[in-house]
Amino acid sequence: MRALAAALTSALLATASAVALAGGPPLMPYKDVSLAIDPATPRIATAVRGGPPELLPTRSAAGGGGALPGGAQALVWAFATGECGAERWGPFDTDAFARLNVAAFATAGVPYIVATGGEAGGFHCASDAGMARFLARYDSPRLRGIDLDIERDQSDAQIAELMARVAFGLRHRPGLRWSVTLATHAATDGSHQSLNTTGERVLAAARTAGVLEHLVVNLMVMNYGPARPRHCLQREAAADKPPVCDMGASGLQAARNVQAKYGIPLSRIALTPMLGRNDVAENRFTLADARRLAADARAAGLEGLHFWSLDRDRACVQDADALSPLCHGLPGMAPLGFTEALSEAPAR
Repeated sequence: MRALAAALTSALLATASAVALAGGPPLMPYKDVSLAIDPATPRIATAVRGGPPELLPTRSAAGGGGALPGGAQALVWAFATGECGAERWGPFDTDAFARLNVAAFATAGVPYIVATGGEAGGFHCASDAGMARFLARYDSPRLRGIDLDIERDQSDAQIAELMARVAFGLRHRPGLRWSVTLATHAATDGSHQSLNTTGERVLAAARTAGVLEHLVVNLMVMNYGPARPRHCLQREAAADKPPVCDMGASGLQAARNVQAKYGIPLSRIALTPMLGRNDVAENRFTLADARRLAADARAAGLEGLHFWSLDRDRACVQDADALSPLCHGLPGMAPLGFTEALSEAPAR
């Protein structure tokens, strides 16, 4: 156990040093791998710049290795579902998907994170053998971590199994970043309201499994709900209109609530906004919000920044108010505007 603790500490310190040298938390956007992909040869691709899909990672402008759009530093593949070791990526052949994309990112020297679960599907892992197969399928020198996005109804036993598999992964791949992605509020009424019951069950299971202090807690700072103090930090809207959520400032508020209520240090908290229009009308994430969130994340020493999602980082072609997986619903913005704003993390 002492050797494991020493290895984990070394890995965490190395990650922290890399973040400090970069001047802020790394930007790691989510990529819905089902979009812009050829099912016959399932290489991850995006059409965010317009035109035909481009395979990811792209060739670096300097001609050396590969790169991600807009200055992103790693890509989060979303989402593997089903049972670990026999997981699925939508309709694609799992082995072909893994073989082609692991090779592409490893050859290009571009880091990637494998995300599981999500809103539309569950991820389960009942055995160490299944987790061993799962890790082996995606392993390479560029595999940065595994993200457990837990949004669907899962039993206490299923969540406990996932945390037991995290413990297995920490023993066998101690250099990987293990994260849990959870829904959150950003209360400003003094209640520190943050995680829902699912999130609290995840933290409790992680504590029981002895892995909580090694997990990154990634907060979905989006879709808070109506603009009320129990949900978010409010911002006055135009005259004769109701308040809206201040989506930039509410991100750090959510992180501080989780720090205060559950004792998770800011250095192990990451944030994931949803670009542009959110599901809730009062929750609209603008370019100014992106700059504010990036600056706050850097100043507070947060572990990382994500966003949902790379394919949404462009204006909608027709209905500017659309809620779409392919655009953010805000007018007058060039493609990749959010990615560039979040990756630069300018000081306020």
